[in-house]
Amino acid sequence: MMVWSAGCSHEAPRPVADKRAPVPVRVTAVSSEALPAIYEATGTVRARNVATISSKVMGYVQAVNAREGDRVKAGQVLISIEARDLEASYRKAEIGRAEVQASIPEAEYAIAGAKANLELAQVTFKRVQDLATKKSVTTQELDEASARVKAAESNYEMAKARRAQIDARMSQAEQEIRAAAITRDYARIVAPFDGVVTAKSVEAGNLATPGAPLLTIEQSGSYRLESAVDESKVGSVKLGQTVEVTLDAVTRKVIARVAEIVPSVDAGSRAYTVKLDLPAIAEVRTGMFGRACFPQGSRTVLSVPAAAVVERGQLQQVFVVESGSARVRLVTLGQRGQSSAEVLSGLSQGEKVVAPVPAGLADGAAVEVRQ
Repeated sequence: MMVWSAGCSHEAPRPVADKRAPVPVRVTAVSSEALPAIYEATGTVRARNVATISSKVMGYVQAVNAREGDRVKAGQVLISIEARDLEASYRKAEIGRAEVQASIPEAEYAIAGAKANLELAQVTFKRVQDLATKKSVTTQELDEASARVKAAESNYEMAKARRAQIDARMSQAEQEIRAAAITRDYARIVAPFDGVVTAKSVEAGNLATPGAPLLTIEQSGSYRLESAVDESKVGSVKLGQTVEVTLDAVTRKVIARVAEIVPSVDAGSRAYTVKLDLPAIAEVRTGMFGRACFPQGSRTVLSVPAAAVVERGQLQQVFVVESGSARVRLVTLGQRGQSSAEVLSGLSQGEKVVAPVPAGLADGAAVEVRQ
């Protein structure tokens, strides 16, 4: 680089050499390389299992033992409903069973008595029958003995039938008790699984009606990213495929698995919904924004070493060596890796860029290329 000096005379100015030493640099040629083609689809995190808790019986809420954000365990009592009428129904069923049980001894005694009478009638008939063969009794006496056996048999069968009726009534009473117990337990609403309470629409004193939502619970550690994949790209997405997912609220990338491809396409966005199972991460919550990177083969791009890129606010630039000087060149970058960066515009293949960039290197500075 040359500078000019002028004195008081009218002589023409003469050049003076810049005595600053050239900056030693290393250069790398802009080259092409094959990079994996990635299709990025945005999406929203949703829970795989969501339960809307409601009551099966009508009654006033006595207590609510959970609120939004609480972690609950399976079987934990969340809501208690006033259940005096349900308790009364249960007690009534128990009383009915006790009455049936009280009639069992009498029925057993009746069976025993009828059996004894039958055995006596059979023995008596046998004796009369033996005497009848010897002509020691009349035919009428034999007929009477036979009739007593038939009457005793009838009484015995009747006693057993009454016992069977009692057994049937007992079975019915047991069923009524079980049904009353189940209905009574409806007053204690419990968590169906381990999870987090995400919504609450009930307070103590409210009237709970069957089917009305009271709480919403999401199962812990069971989340999906539901991403919108353009219909032209969905052909390369396969069930069971693993892809890299970035969640803005989580500082690291995770590997997710394609669990479902919804077969219908959205008419507005022309996109399919692809659901990806996320690994169990404590920080994940419903509603988080995420990006899924689906591989689409490979593509050839221009690239420069990552060390050649200098960032100035929102701008990216590199230093290109031209005629022994370093010239600033604004570039547009695409996909970045740990060691290289894709160049979308600003450079041509074969140009020499400074990498790494020495501290203080300025536009137009003389450079000395070293190997």
